[in-house]
Amino acid sequence: MSDTHCAIGLDVGGTKIAGGVVTFPSGQLLMKAMQPTAPQRGGVAVLTEALDLTQWLLTEARRVNLTPMGVGVGLCELVDLDGRVTSGHTVAWQGLPVQARFASLAPARIESDVRAHALAEAAFGAGQGYRQFVFVTIGTGISCCWVQDGRPHAGAQGNALILASSPLTTTCSHCGIVLHPILEEFASGPAIVARYNAQTTRTMTRAEEVLAAIETGDAIALDVVRSAGEAVGVSVGWLVNVLDPEAVIVGGGLGSAPGVFWESLVGSARAHIWSDESRAVPIVPAALGPDAGMIGAATALARQLNLAL
Repeated sequence: MSDTHCAIGLDVGGTKIAGGVVTFPSGQLLMKAMQPTAPQRGGVAVLTEALDLTQWLLTEARRVNLTPMGVGVGLCELVDLDGRVTSGHTVAWQGLPVQARFASLAPARIESDVRAHALAEAAFGAGQGYRQFVFVTIGTGISCCWVQDGRPHAGAQGNALILASSPLTTTCSHCGIVLHPILEEFASGPAIVARYNAQTTRTMTRAEEVLAAIETGDAIALDVVRSAGEAVGVSVGWLVNVLDPEAVIVGGGLGSAPGVFWESLVGSARAHIWSDESRAVPIVPAALGPDAGMIGAATALARQLNLAL
């Protein structure tokens, strides 16, 4: 079937803003552009640049005789069922008229990035063929999403994605100290960098550098990455125990990285799955890579407009 529609998909994360033109029903990404988010500049500055990038993509699409039906925006924050941004942990859009500003350019849909990514995998990626699966994304942050019949579950408030941001309070059985470990502060990309730098005289800036150091025989890098993968695996195993999915699909820049992190995550997850039957659940990498957020955001807009995809 030849594509008959297209939309702009925007993926706004803590590191970069990526945007592209996605055609339907194939879900093909025709063109894309990206720029640093630099969220420390404030929400208004980031929103202005995201709008400018959207306008540029709309213009470029029309220049090649495409007519975008609107723009879908995936954001690394909580987004409620009406498209309102309800958190400002990384990108400070909470309280800003985000939906209205994008709608001034074209029909718009604002969505949480993990749901957009999960939707892309369900429609065009590793989730095809599964009626129900858990999607976990690991990168600058760590989140999850339950997908059933091709639709990401948002929950009553749009908050059914929090996996690693809250403390897991426990008391040490040896010394009695009350601990408040937070998975995202231990196993996300920035956390891996921070933990590595705290133990060495070297200064890394990206998790990819720490992963690469393992190949040079760096024992500290190996320990940091392996322990991070094992920690995420505990939560993945918990998700399987609670939700009993057909599969677990893992995406994000760190989640898609092969090697020690992936092997530790999978091994730890299976060790923490209680049911013998569930222990063999497929745990597979996402298929769409860094384009998934853009494709999923555009797909969310297409679904909102009731296009058959």
